[in-house]
Amino acid sequence: MAQSTFVERSLSEINRTLEQSLFAEKAARQKGLLQLFDARAKAIATLLLLIAAGSAKRLEWLAFLFALTLLGVVLSRLHLGNFLKRVCLVVLLFTSLIALPALFLTPGAPLWTLPGGLIITRSGATSAAFLLLRVTTSISLASLLVLTTPWNDILRALGMLHLPDVIVLILAMTYRYIHLLLHEAQDMFTSRQSRLLRRLTRTEERELLGNTGGVLLSKSLQLSGEVYLAMQSRGYHHYPRTLNEFHFHWHDGLLLVFSLLILSAVLVFA
Repeated sequence: MAQSTFVERSLSEINRTLEQSLFAEKAARQKGLLQLFDARAKAIATLLLLIAAGSAKRLEWLAFLFALTLLGVVLSRLHLGNFLKRVCLVVLLFTSLIALPALFLTPGAPLWTLPGGLIITRSGATSAAFLLLRVTTSISLASLLVLTTPWNDILRALGMLHLPDVIVLILAMTYRYIHLLLHEAQDMFTSRQSRLLRRLTRTEERELLGNTGGVLLSKSLQLSGEVYLAMQSRGYHHYPRTLNEFHFHWHDGLLLVFSLLILSAVLVFA
């Protein structure tokens, strides 16, 4: 049986996304350092460090925060290479496109002259470095929180920290909805692959993509209501519940004090 390269690629990407989700749940249950802390303490500490990353006016502070995040990855027994790959992929795909024009458009002293007369200015390179490092650090901090804390615990912690119930509900439904939609897409491409007898042409691949997208959109509208009704039937009433009991210990207080000291140092010395 001939198989379509397009269908194989689609299935591969969907499976890879689902595997990453399973990896995140598994990583949150590792016996690492950050997994020992209370979810509320980790959420507050992450917020404080995100404020520090957004307030830093020197590259040295951003580099220190990023290095601190990588230390947390190692101490939490996470795979450093996979973590950097997840973070760098987002930065390269999105942030680099925004930072690239700043290299040439920001006025300042010339730093490098490229073929064709393009000039990279010193202030432009500094601005681009600030943007890339700030975004990389912020994404790393948020990713570290998600990878070391079960998703339901994060939602419950956010609710206990008085985040509006509407936002918690949206986050909870989005997480479950994305999983269901990925499984639905996986089933559709698997069934399509099982009926293929030859390799598809480029035109047929585009037709398949359009038809699959239309059917998936129609099913997504139906799923949106079914997900919420399924959550309600299982006892969900706008407040996340988890079997894990939250207990605030002395080391949670140390984490908050440490994060607050870093934020204070950035605000005072940056």
